[in-house]
Amino acid sequence: MKICLIGYGKMGKAIEQLAISRGHEITGKITSTNFSTLHHFLKKSDVAIEFTIPKTVLGNIEACFNHNVPVVVGTTSWNGQIESIGNQATLNNKGLFYASNFSVGVNLFFELNKKLASLMNPLKNYDVSMEEIHHIHKLDSPSGTAITLAEQVIGNLDQKSSWIEGANAEESQLQISSKRENEVPGTHILSYESDVDLIQIKHEAKNREGFALGAVLAAEFMKNKTGVFGMKDLLKL
Repeated sequence: MKICLIGYGKMGKAIEQLAISRGHEITGKITSTNFSTLHHFLKKSDVAIEFTIPKTVLGNIEACFNHNVPVVVGTTSWNGQIESIGNQATLNNKGLFYASNFSVGVNLFFELNKKLASLMNPLKNYDVSMEEIHHIHKLDSPSGTAITLAEQVIGNLDQKSSWIEGANAEESQLQISSKRENEVPGTHILSYESDVDLIQIKHEAKNREGFALGAVLAAEFMKNKTGVFGMKDLLKL
């Protein structure tokens, strides 16, 4: 399969190595310095994998749509436009795969998070909070994964109606503490605490390989597909 990498930072490099090891060809590696070549490389590609920044993601998706190239998007913090882009893909028979986190383990953690929140819903003596830790180069805060986890909690726990980053959360708000430390790939901890005990679930990434594998699996899944998909479709959750 021929893959165009849109974004060639640490994730892009990890995806490249893994894709080649699985027998795929990288047609192009797009950065801010050679962006003008994107259309040239899309013409040669079966699928694109996009890991850039929020201000460029929409233009990159549009370029893929224009060339009828299915696109796997890992850029986060553009959530407000996902629905409209998804509708556009569906109406025009384009292919879009989006996930806030491509790690298979994290997506299993998402399912555990929803189940635990549902179990805790009747127990009003517990309060829930979240901590997320990432490397110092991460631009968005809180992480896209933390926002997904928070939305899952809010959807299953009556006592929380919104989330807030930092301290001084109101009773109805899920407090998210964001930390940036060295080269931490990503850690997320959900804590339910009462006066008598503490219940926690945690996912800790050891490296970027898990995220890269998920992105490549998504690209393999999307070849010749149209429509909107996510990790639940890939993993059949």
